[in-house]
Amino acid sequence: MFGRLLSGLFLFAVSSVAIGADWKPAPAPLMTKWGKQVTPDNVWKEHPRPQLQRADWLNLNGLWYYAITPQGSAAPKQWDGEILVPFAVESALSGVGKTITTKQALWYGRTIEVPEKWKGRRVLLRFEAVDWHTSVWVNGKEQQVLGDKDADGHSGGFTPFAFDITDALKEGKNELRVQVWDPTDAGAQPRGKQSQKPGGIWYTSVTGIWQTAWLEPVNKPAHITGLKVEPNLDKGQVSVQVEVAGEIDGLNTVVDVMEGGTVLETSKGAGTGHVLTIMNAKHWSPESPKLYRLRARLGGTKPEDGTDEVGSYFAFRTVDVATDEKGVMRVRLNGKPLFQLGVLDQGWWPDGLMTPPSDAAMRWDIETAKALGFNMIRKHQKVEPSRYYAHCDALGMLVWQDMPAGGVTARGHHIGPGAPADAAFTPAEKKQFRKELKTMIDHLRHSPSIVMWVPFNEGWGQHDTNDVLKWVKEYDPARLVSGPSGWTDCGYGDTKDSHAYPGPTMPPVKDRASVLGKFGGLGLHVEGHVWKDAGTWSHQTHKTEGDLRFAYRLQTRRLHPLIDKGLGAAVYTQLTDVETEIDGLMTYDREVTKVDAAEVRARHKALFGPPPEQRVLLVTSEAEGQKWRWTTNRPVGGWEKPDFGDGEWAEGSGGFGTDAPGATARTRWATNDIWVRRTFELNELPADVFVRMRHDDYAQVFINGVEVLNLRACTVMYTDHALGPAALRAFKKGQNVIAIRCTNDGGAQFLDAGLIGLMYKK
Repeated sequence: MFGRLLSGLFLFAVSSVAIGADWKPAPAPLMTKWGKQVTPDNVWKEHPRPQLQRADWLNLNGLWYYAITPQGSAAPKQWDGEILVPFAVESALSGVGKTITTKQALWYGRTIEVPEKWKGRRVLLRFEAVDWHTSVWVNGKEQQVLGDKDADGHSGGFTPFAFDITDALKEGKNELRVQVWDPTDAGAQPRGKQSQKPGGIWYTSVTGIWQTAWLEPVNKPAHITGLKVEPNLDKGQVSVQVEVAGEIDGLNTVVDVMEGGTVLETSKGAGTGHVLTIMNAKHWSPESPKLYRLRARLGGTKPEDGTDEVGSYFAFRTVDVATDEKGVMRVRLNGKPLFQLGVLDQGWWPDGLMTPPSDAAMRWDIETAKALGFNMIRKHQKVEPSRYYAHCDALGMLVWQDMPAGGVTARGHHIGPGAPADAAFTPAEKKQFRKELKTMIDHLRHSPSIVMWVPFNEGWGQHDTNDVLKWVKEYDPARLVSGPSGWTDCGYGDTKDSHAYPGPTMPPVKDRASVLGKFGGLGLHVEGHVWKDAGTWSHQTHKTEGDLRFAYRLQTRRLHPLIDKGLGAAVYTQLTDVETEIDGLMTYDREVTKVDAAEVRARHKALFGPPPEQRVLLVTSEAEGQKWRWTTNRPVGGWEKPDFGDGEWAEGSGGFGTDAPGATARTRWATNDIWVRRTFELNELPADVFVRMRHDDYAQVFINGVEVLNLRACTVMYTDHALGPAALRAFKKGQNVIAIRCTNDGGAQFLDAGLIGLMYKK
């Protein structure tokens, strides 16, 4: 057994530890504004399960005792101190900030007192998530995890579980003890991004209780354990299966569908299955996230005879993949193609690690993503608290949900491009993965916001690929299943998913929807808002905020034509920095947004409209020579300005140069420097401009006297250079002037240029 039987009760208190005395967060490199507000009295007070909520419950979040012992040793005889639940022991907000090794166990202790009004009811001890193996004792008696009498405690790090502790309880105060052991990356269990040696894309390990702990009373002889809800948008019907534990002979189940406080439809009967029809049923979408309230009761023939009642909600929505009018496979929502513009969200916090500092902080991340114009979040390698998905449901945020990866690196469970698709998991490891995958789906399948399951990411612990993907699709046909996200595709899944940094690119559009599971990775080190001053990294690091914003504009600009070609979804990496990874749109502490929110929102909005029209603003001399004014004598100051008099300059046809291979030099230029000018008219201002140019060697480009490009290396072919926001402001309606200086250091030399504009339909 993972946990030792207790020969007696723990010492509840020692002289050096007084519960609640002088609690404070452990030191941390960064704290969020929400983390700074956390106290033992206000920590995570919200009901943890809005998808199945009872009126009666008792929150166990707050200060507990803790001790760290050798794994497998007897229960500790004294405590090391106090810990703030539900924050992992490694986090700052736990108040501890210590790393637990795989050779250690973490113990928790506290007293619990059951309210008098719960007398005669069964009492369940619930944990929303504990990482990884959990054993529980109440008054010295070890408890069995609910739903699995053969289990030695509970194994799993990301989903809820419970113990029925009724028979161990006594009047007054009861001693509760919890032991947790976590193998982290020494084991093959699903763990996501956690590592005993964090760095790069791997983050600080998380051990122990990291989501809400609570008590819930349920009635004898029967109570509701869950609701299986299957809405049918086409028929305007919802099927509700009331799942019940205990003896239900002589009891009825009643289901109400409500809009606000108004009951729209009621179904009652001796069985547990109900089908309700909703007139003029409204569908759920990111633009209109319509939710219907649901109430289920178990009782006698009259409402007042009820023995149990739970509240929930549901929505009408469908998600599938089908061909559009052009025969292209598209991702659809409610029967219509919808491009899913997503952002990768790891869900990590500098003060709470995997636990958000508060419900408000967690919701803020979702609201910020929505405000930036994203309609989807890919929840990466982590399962959030239940309330997260309730917020996504209410706010209208689509979710792709990853299954946290597992595997042992030394045995090749983490594989890369070109390696075999399937790692060699043992039968026991496969069983544990399937168990935790099924538990995750059962736990989250209630939320309409979740539209895609992502069982595997980039070969991390990828095994039995198609068997797993097919099982997921059969088990939950109401959602899409991603083909392995990135790297080795095995031919199954609703989507063909590639990753490209920085990208964007797209997989071929064939018999599955083409999606881009990750792209971007644009980084910026923001001094004073980083986890570490040294060792930060990103897929493409920029030196200034302006450089980053320009690079992001280029990403969206390149994305738009791919959507027209059939790209069904794209996920930008990522929403926030995480530890040493600095490729977030926001810093890790959420204090700095690195991009211009209004500009990003506008550019994202444009992606849902027609692709831009590409218009030639200034023709190059590639096909036919174009007239320029030019000189090789250094001109006086102001030569680049619109009002400069260039009447004495020569007139010649581009390109200018000598023997540049593959280029047509119609006007000979053989000196070190050349200056050229040309006027052009604009009837309307473009949204974006590319300078199309071939130059050898260095070149400066001016528009109406404003320097818009400074190129320090030659190009051996015509290249399109995107202009930044400041450069775009240099253009005006009417007459404009482009002026270029090119310097040659020797060898072949050449200069020619033109302008291409992108026009968006309004």
